[in-house]
Amino acid sequence: MVRRLAAGLVTKLLIVNADDFGASPGTNRGIIESHLRGIVTSTSLLVNAVASAEATEMAELAPELSVGLHADLDGVDPGQIAAALERQLDGFETLMGERPTHLDTHHDTHRNPRAFPAVVEFARRHGLRLRGHARIRVCTKFYGQWGGEAHLEQISVAGLERVLADVEDLVTELTCHPGYRDAALRTSYDAEREVEVRTLVDPAARDAVARLGFRLISFHELPGVPIRSPA
Repeated sequence: MVRRLAAGLVTKLLIVNADDFGASPGTNRGIIESHLRGIVTSTSLLVNAVASAEATEMAELAPELSVGLHADLDGVDPGQIAAALERQLDGFETLMGERPTHLDTHHDTHRNPRAFPAVVEFARRHGLRLRGHARIRVCTKFYGQWGGEAHLEQISVAGLERVLADVEDLVTELTCHPGYRDAALRTSYDAEREVEVRTLVDPAARDAVARLGFRLISFHELPGVPIRSPA
């Protein structure tokens, strides 16, 4: 899992996971670009969104990108969560032709105490790594908005470096939300998504990752998760 540098220091492993794959064509394009040209190593797929099928086709061009399930539980009654997850897992396997490499939820709804037990049990039953419930530290600080205001400095290369400089765990998942604005998806985070793309593909971001002692990996490089085959 963890290799050692020549100087004898332990290399920290960094998974950069882009949420919302499938949300819109612009989101898909930003995620794939941030993977092929940048530091994104993994993504999480919404299976019932407007561009889910397109996302599946684009993933075929990126066999090294690990794809997990971004389960949408917004508005789901707690008693129906298990059934909703099963349907979305079936939808993922139909679209992708394989199992997800990991599991997380849209808007992190699984952290709600009313939803958490059902999601944890679902993840256990299917052998899926659940965000925040595996031996992987989750870092959500690479985000460009809070308090209703944009903070683009937080999602600049310098901001990324500040976030990673505080990470000491051996395995970390850094969440991100790259994308391009389009008519299919209008959110309050549109401008920030485009800034994230520019940061994630900037060679200086990759240099910062290496300088801080990280090695980029994806979820399918972790033990027990198969590497996807090219289409």
